[in-house]
Amino acid sequence: MANDKKNIKDKKPKFSPYWIYGILIAVFLGFQLFNNGGYQDGNMTTPSDFFKFLEDGDVEKVDIVKNTRVARVYLTTDAETKEAHKNSKPTTLIPSATKLPNYKFEFGDLQNFENRLNEATKDLAVKPIVTFDTETNDWGNLLMGILPFILLIGVWIFIMRRMSGGAGAGGGGQIFNIGKSKAKLFDQNTEVKTTFKDVAGLEGAKEEVQEIVDFLKFPEKYTTLGGKIPKGALLVGPPGTGKTLLARAVAGEAKVPFFSLSGSDFVEMFVGVGASRVRDLFKQAKEKSPSIIFIDEIDAIGRARGKNAMSGSNDERENTLNQLLTEMDGFGTNTNVIVIAATNRADILDKALMRAGRFDRQIFVDLPDVRERKEIFEVHLRPLKKAKDLDTDFLSKQTPGFSGADIANVCNEAALIAARNGKKAVDKQDFLDAVDRIIGGLEKKNKIITPSEKKAVAYHEAGHATVSWMLEHAAPLVKVTIVPRGRSLGAAWYLPEERLIVRPEQMLDEMCAALGGRAAEKVIFDKISTGALSDLEKVTKQARAMVTIYGLSSKIGNLTYYDSGQSEYGFTKPYSEQTAELIDKEISDIIEKQYQRAIKLLEDNKDKLTELAEVLLEKEVIFKDNLEKIFGKRAFEKEERENLDK
Repeated sequence: MANDKKNIKDKKPKFSPYWIYGILIAVFLGFQLFNNGGYQDGNMTTPSDFFKFLEDGDVEKVDIVKNTRVARVYLTTDAETKEAHKNSKPTTLIPSATKLPNYKFEFGDLQNFENRLNEATKDLAVKPIVTFDTETNDWGNLLMGILPFILLIGVWIFIMRRMSGGAGAGGGGQIFNIGKSKAKLFDQNTEVKTTFKDVAGLEGAKEEVQEIVDFLKFPEKYTTLGGKIPKGALLVGPPGTGKTLLARAVAGEAKVPFFSLSGSDFVEMFVGVGASRVRDLFKQAKEKSPSIIFIDEIDAIGRARGKNAMSGSNDERENTLNQLLTEMDGFGTNTNVIVIAATNRADILDKALMRAGRFDRQIFVDLPDVRERKEIFEVHLRPLKKAKDLDTDFLSKQTPGFSGADIANVCNEAALIAARNGKKAVDKQDFLDAVDRIIGGLEKKNKIITPSEKKAVAYHEAGHATVSWMLEHAAPLVKVTIVPRGRSLGAAWYLPEERLIVRPEQMLDEMCAALGGRAAEKVIFDKISTGALSDLEKVTKQARAMVTIYGLSSKIGNLTYYDSGQSEYGFTKPYSEQTAELIDKEISDIIEKQYQRAIKLLEDNKDKLTELAEVLLEKEVIFKDNLEKIFGKRAFEKEERENLDK
């Protein structure tokens, strides 16, 4: 019954300002209608017919309107009964006490018409009554007088609403409220369905923010021991790791007013608006305390002050940051307002913003490991119709380095691929195809490629596979293909070991495997091509990192030229020209040594390389078992990788 009443209430028409416009138009038309009595203003006739009516004695009265040069003709009662005038009787919507005209016509010059009328009536026994009149439309004149003002006011209101961004949150619907906060409020009247159960992995981060939620729910648990609630928590981590999702879960769990906005919401074209919005945001939060403020992408306003090359254009953002610093920890600060912020660029934030008392906790939200990826897969697999034998352990091992957002994308792509192929459930192969699609791009089987180019690509990819199979620390092979995908003509998929620290021999083996493609071209064709661009880019970055960042070069020594606090506008090198030459030579020597190592490995196994390339040319896609048939079991295979492709 209550639902029926609610539905009836919802079906009631809602008030709209356009109703007012419709009522005004209807009133105006009504006045126009009543002003002329709602009648048909006579049938049209001609002056010659009118004078004929005069001669026949049918005209009782002539009403001449001077300003419009229209004459209205009233017939006698006897004339109205004649056959010639049977259709001239006037019709009216509203009963009228006065007689209405039967005919009307337009005349030219008034004086000529009067002279002719006098001439025609002087010999008549019963002369018609002739009256002169001047008509005015008072309502029309009034409307034309006020219409320009109505248009001006309407245009002004429209511009003001557009400038203020419409009826935005926080009372921002008017130009005079442009300094109001644009934060979206989530409270007991707003249902937020996300909870900590929906956040897989991130155990350490969840524990930190869960404590903040507990403090708001049960403050006496902490205050009895003299503890104080942290004033702020900063979520830091790579894109897609779940920082915003974690904040959304806090909003769903805390059951206190939760203000959510982005750092760019403080940015406006008007001077002083950013600081005004910060003040208004904290004012609203204090009025509803205890409460939480969440600022996503805080680096939009929290960038370190004075580090912009264009310092003159930086004042407005700095004013906004200064106001935020004051509100978070200044005189009169209310400790019942907690600020949670998220960024993936913590290195550029202002030090004053990062200090204790403002953001007391910095919670690092890192990329998930293999165990956390399994939990994330289980969350995103819930809405999918998946195959019964789908192994989430296998999926988590196949996606190293994937963030939570990447895994969600893999699950969605797998469902789309299964639907495209007409399957009723999403199986293992669909997920593998989805991973390939995301990493390598879309397959281009119709791409035009010559036989010689295809052969070169096959030997290039076979070179990668052969060298990586022969090296202890190279990542184990999963799949090799020469089907063009994305911008590449071929690709090899590996499953890298997830290491926390990397040793020099591991980096050198990876570089050697990356150079295996170019080395194979040199060994087989005695020619090289541009197909190794991505490989060269990868090994150059690795070699430069070994020498200049990690201190793994014996000639340079235990030095690093990496400065984590370096300004983004710092262009100076922290070493001399002689050291720069030594660094360049050391990088070149490391790469060349691994290139020659790859060439020697391939020359020693040239027959197996050729056999593998021929299989690849025939099948276009090969897997680990194809290499085992040619090379035998990999000598360095570890037990945990034994059943990788099962």
